[in-house]
Amino acid sequence: MKLAAAPTLPTLLATAFYAFHDLHRPAYHAYAAALLAPEEAATAVAELFDLVADQWTTVVTGISPSAWAWTRHVHAVAHRTGHPTTPAEDAVLLHHTLHLSIDKIATITGTEPATVTALLATRHHEHPSDPTPTSHTPRRLACDGPMRR
Repeated sequence: MKLAAAPTLPTLLATAFYAFHDLHRPAYHAYAAALLAPEEAATAVAELFDLVADQWTTVVTGISPSAWAWTRHVHAVAHRTGHPTTPAEDAVLLHHTLHLSIDKIATITGTEPATVTALLATRHHEHPSDPTPTSHTPRRLACDGPMRR
């Protein structure tokens, strides 16, 4: 019986990148689409994943590839909107507007669930009657239906 050859390093790196992309892209796009026009959101996410792919060997060997990518994504979206957000505002947007679980938010942002919970509590404590993530109304995804305030 002949054993299959072990995958090569380039194959493993490519597989890991595509897994990262498939896990993160939907949430990253939803975040961008909540704050940007549809074309801008698509461009921001495409540019981010181009950067991640170009830097993948460095990114994947770092402490947290998700945190690396999320930081760059948030900065790129903030640059496009002209309105930087805080981590607490991002957590509120992801959790209350995009309906992501605390565990999913921790996964895509490269943080711990306890950190996400603390950010949500901080934002609620600072603005108890305002669940929105920023002072401007975020764009909604077409599939989200009407925005409730």
